[in-house]
Amino acid sequence: MPELALELRGITKRFAEHVAVRELSLAVPRGSVYGLLGPNGAGKTTTIRMILNVIAPDSGSITVLGSPHLTPGLLDRLGYLPEERGLYKKMQVRRLLRFLAELKGVDGKTADRRITEWLERLSLKSPEKDWGNAKVDELSRGMQQKVQFIGTLLHDPDVVILDEPFSGLDPINAQALKDVVVELKRRGKTVVFSTHLMDNAERLCDSVCIIARGEKVLDGTVVGVKSEHHKLNVALSLGGDPSADVSAVLADRALVLKMDDNNRYFEIEMTAGGNPQLLLQRLVGAGAQVQRFELIQPSLHQIFLDRVGAAGVEEGMQGHG
Repeated sequence: MPELALELRGITKRFAEHVAVRELSLAVPRGSVYGLLGPNGAGKTTTIRMILNVIAPDSGSITVLGSPHLTPGLLDRLGYLPEERGLYKKMQVRRLLRFLAELKGVDGKTADRRITEWLERLSLKSPEKDWGNAKVDELSRGMQQKVQFIGTLLHDPDVVILDEPFSGLDPINAQALKDVVVELKRRGKTVVFSTHLMDNAERLCDSVCIIARGEKVLDGTVVGVKSEHHKLNVALSLGGDPSADVSAVLADRALVLKMDDNNRYFEIEMTAGGNPQLLLQRLVGAGAQVQRFELIQPSLHQIFLDRVGAAGVEEGMQGHG
């Protein structure tokens, strides 16, 4: 049994008549990247706030880095990026970051050195421009998100908790954040992030927990979760415009049970007993320009849709985070 960074045992949280989290148990190994996945309103943010002792569970227990009590010293070993971003808009970026670092016990000289390193790392400082000398409200939204991310890491926490970190980021900034997450894992840190974006989780996470309507749907390693989903899937990419004949092939329920249609890319779940080679032959016969045809394990996105379903997503949108 690996040493755990976080362990939740049967935690429940109610808001009046609404149960935001119900009997949730999960275990996060140290030195791993762990994804807390689910639709908006599934209970992810509520769970994170209970881990950080912002709110207390109505029942159940939480252990952080081996301790059942989140003392001030232990809290300083955690880094937290909330979903709702908030910075002092009129403060200079460097002064704000130094203030945040000193709140976590980092001395000024060390803080200044780390701030410069992070500003350079995340392209906020260059020979042409040092955004550290600007006020926060002079920065773009993406830059502000990077500043808050830096503030989360300046005290070199052992456990980093990121609530919907990719929300609103453009592809360049999202890639920069992903690179940092990978680096943190290589340094032995534990990274926990919540998201409803399954592609990011599939690429980054060692293990995941999917929750919907406040309850755990499944959890485990990404490899294990996918291997337990015993279905035959095909990744299909087409060039040109799919013809009506191709659409007819893909609509044949003797071959295709379900399909995630992204216009030029399809993730297809074969019907039980369906022959992938016959599907390929019929597509080519219908004039399809097949660029990719590959037998794959189902994606986390497809597993999520299968286990949670559109109804669960819609219902979850009405609940607490």
